[in-house]
Amino acid sequence: MSELTTLARPYAVAVFKAAKEAGNIQEWADMLEFLKQVMADPLMQRAASDPKAGKDRFIAKFLDLCKGHVIPEGENFIRLLASNGRLGLVGTIADMFAEFRAEEEGYVDVDVITAYPLEESETTNLNALVEKWMSRKGRLHVTVDESLIAGVVLRAGGRVVDASVHGQLQRLAKRLSN
Repeated sequence: MSELTTLARPYAVAVFKAAKEAGNIQEWADMLEFLKQVMADPLMQRAASDPKAGKDRFIAKFLDLCKGHVIPEGENFIRLLASNGRLGLVGTIADMFAEFRAEEEGYVDVDVITAYPLEESETTNLNALVEKWMSRKGRLHVTVDESLIAGVVLRAGGRVVDASVHGQLQRLAKRLSN
C-alpha cells in the first residue's frame, strides 16, 4: 500500500496542481473516479499489464473505451501513465486527488459504517462529532453493515474509531485469550 502511495503521489500532486490552476478540479475528480472504476476491473488490469498488447494499441483502445469521460488534458495523462506502466495507479491517484481536494476545500471525507440506517438527527450529531474530532467539516459516506450488531465505525484521514459492539467483542476476546 505505501509503495503504491509513493509511486502515485507525484502524479496526484501534479494533476491536482494542474486542475487547480485550470479551475477544473471537478472535471478532473469526475474523470479520475471514472478511470478508477474502469481500472478496478480485473480484465482491464490484466490488459493494461499485458506486454503482448502493445502500449500504443492498448492506449488507443483504452481512450476509445473511455470516450466521453476523459477531459482533453486527461488524454495526455492517460498516455503518460500507460507509457510508464502506471495505469494501475489510477485508483490511488484518484483517492489522493480526493484527499487534496478535501484539504483544499476544508473538509474531510469520512467513511461511516453503522449497524443500521442513520436517522437525520443521528447524522447531524455524527457530523458535529467528526468536526470536533478532525477539526474540519466532515463529508459522511454512510454504509450499513449489520454484522456490527450496534454502534459505528468511523474512518477518516488514516484514523479509525471502532465504537461497534462487534469491535468491542473482538477486543474482549483478544484480552481473554492472552
